Amino acid sequence: MRKSKRFSALTLVAGLAITAAACGSDSKSSSTSPATTAAAATTAAATATTAATGGATATTAKTGGSATTTGGSATTTGGSTGATTGGSTGTTPTSLDGSKVLACEVTDTGGVNDKGFNQNAHEGILDAEKEYGIKGDLLESKSASDYAPNLTAFIAKKCTLIVSVGFLLAPDTATVAKANPTTQFAIVDSDANDDNGTPNDTTDDKNLPNVRALTFSTEQPSYLAGYLAAGMTKTGKVATYGGINIPSVTSFMSGYLEGVNKYNTVHGTKVTVLGWDGKDGSFAGNFENLDDGKNLTQGFADEGADIVFPVAGPVGLGSSAYAKENAGKIRVIGVDVDQYLSNSNEQSVYLTSVIKKIDASVVDTVKNVIQTGKVGADYVGTLKNGGLDLAPYHDQEKDVPTALQDEITQLKKDIIDGKITVTP
Repeated sequence: MRKSKRFSALTLVAGLAITAAACGSDSKSSSTSPATTAAAATTAAATATTAATGGATATTAKTGGSATTTGGSATTTGGSTGATTGGSTGTTPTSLDGSKVLACEVTDTGGVNDKGFNQNAHEGILDAEKEYGIKGDLLESKSASDYAPNLTAFIAKKCTLIVSVGFLLAPDTATVAKANPTTQFAIVDSDANDDNGTPNDTTDDKNLPNVRALTFSTEQPSYLAGYLAAGMTKTGKVATYGGINIPSVTSFMSGYLEGVNKYNTVHGTKVTVLGWDGKDGSFAGNFENLDDGKNLTQGFADEGADIVFPVAGPVGLGSSAYAKENAGKIRVIGVDVDQYLSNSNEQSVYLTSVIKKIDASVVDTVKNVIQTGKVGADYVGTLKNGGLDLAPYHDQEKDVPTALQDEITQLKKDIIDGKITVTP
């Protein structure tokens, strides 16, 4: 497994608890379910409690025709949805028989209806149900304290494959995977190695053969988004912020900053990035509270930014809510999926989105398990292999100058051809 800069579980839980205590309002804004999830009537964010809260409260939500239970008890997902967001596998049904495979997802605290990476991973499970006839299951984590119990519950249920969604689940995933070597695991945005008793030192980590890392070079499409933002700003100021300061978040922000700087070099401009300087910046401290996203975005707008790139899960829906309420003041660049499609209530505010095709990586992993009984080698999504992309400009395409569109197309080709290397 490729090593990552992982925090220890103790540090993460303590940090989340401190952050939660400082967050202020815990109210959530609601919106309709994404276009890619059939007949769902759920809120935009999970009813996440903070890490300081302890146990899980069982609440039931309907997603994509699948009954799911949060924080402790699972039910089997029933059937699959129609079209998916952020890049489906695009494959047709095959002769592979997955009827003996039970693929189970444990979400991060943003919940399965986050219009982002938790939902997109679940769409991968639903796609695999449709394509290979597997059975799927889902547990939503309401706080960090739910990670280990949810993973353990799926061990008891004898899941063939357990998919953990998010960097923050890495320590618990590694512990459970090490203790259960015959169960296959995949983890999004991280790897989950045996830390060899030294959680703060990755140099002596040991690979776990039953764990597949599903990671993405998100700095690449974020670079294109930054270049676009610099070319579109009218005020000379653009912004970005993260949910929590972890590598899987800051890689987006760094790519964005580098893209803005590239535009400045090419065009002799002085566009400024608020919220990230390459080392430190603005973070909500969580992935759940929409009010935090709204407040951060208002602060950036007050400073003169007219484009914002939130890398914060459901927190980022606070940015789109603010942008819609203040029409014409600020545009939003979506993250993880094409949020123009997934967040249809506020689609008018999206200039583009940085797409991470988690669903395709999950389907690929399921296919490996059906064929070989193993998850396979680590997956790294890039622009070159189609694991990442920049979404269409949709309704705002007419506002993007043709020359700027052409520049971005060329930059994408240069990244794919290896002529440009973007620093994570």
